[in-house]
Amino acid sequence: MVFLRRTARRRLLSLTIVLALLLVLSCSIWLPQSGESDCGGAGQPCLYKQEHEPPLAAKDQKDTDYPVPPMMKECPGQSFQAWRLLQHLESSLANTHDVLLEPYLQSWDQLLYFMESLGTIVNFFSKKVKEKVDLIRELSLRATAKDYEKDHLPSQSLGLKNDAYHSVRSMIKAELQAQMVDFSRRTNSGCRTLLRLHRSLLWLKLMLEGLAEEPGADGRFKTPGELSRDAYMVALAPHHTWMLRQAAELVFHALPDRQYFLQVVCVQSQKEATPILSIIIRALASVHTQTERIMAEYDMLELP
Repeated sequence: MVFLRRTARRRLLSLTIVLALLLVLSCSIWLPQSGESDCGGAGQPCLYKQEHEPPLAAKDQKDTDYPVPPMMKECPGQSFQAWRLLQHLESSLANTHDVLLEPYLQSWDQLLYFMESLGTIVNFFSKKVKEKVDLIRELSLRATAKDYEKDHLPSQSLGLKNDAYHSVRSMIKAELQAQMVDFSRRTNSGCRTLLRLHRSLLWLKLMLEGLAEEPGADGRFKTPGELSRDAYMVALAPHHTWMLRQAAELVFHALPDRQYFLQVVCVQSQKEATPILSIIIRALASVHTQTERIMAEYDMLELP
């Protein structure tokens, strides 16, 4: 009996810690930069404009090497734009044997808009993802600044266009040469950070695949929470502690319904959503496959 009471207390304590963790993470609410917001109450989805990357005018869609499918239209009043995500994903594969980092991270800017629009409770995932995107950009800026200082060149065009962090392959080679990567302990290397983003990209791809699927034999569509949980168990849960897995479970329960997801993609029905989601899923799969191939080549897929 005493043992049972102690077990119950431990479980209650664990649940309390998980709830406290979610409360802390959920307090970092993204506030609108300007204009009116389209938000519900606390923890509810919000479609206001946010600024992760410079806004592109709708006409920019016509000035790219990657034409936008006609069904992907500009969605007024919201940050996430499916057409822009597709362009960044395709641009990251401009080198057929590599993944360019600048458009890859711009793809993550759009995916962060997508995640943040689902409600403040999803900050549990999006905040950590944003930290990883910012870290790779910071590492790139540091490397570029060192190169300019060493060669006494004017500090123009700092960023992800320098040689070291131009692409996934160049980053891996540069960090291995600089001994920034440790295969036995955690480091703040770009390679380890990219691996975490790579796993999260798989989670989002699997979730979107579920949203594009037809209803089951019972005629029921799976809820976004169910789809997110299924994808999480494959892509992220094997790499997370018990505590994080329990916190993630609470996040899935708080996700909005399927109709809201369709609204974020700027469609009104499942029939309209499926072809758009299919195009995005193919692009995500191509980027994920290419990144995995390169990281496997350098034994980077199991970095601690």
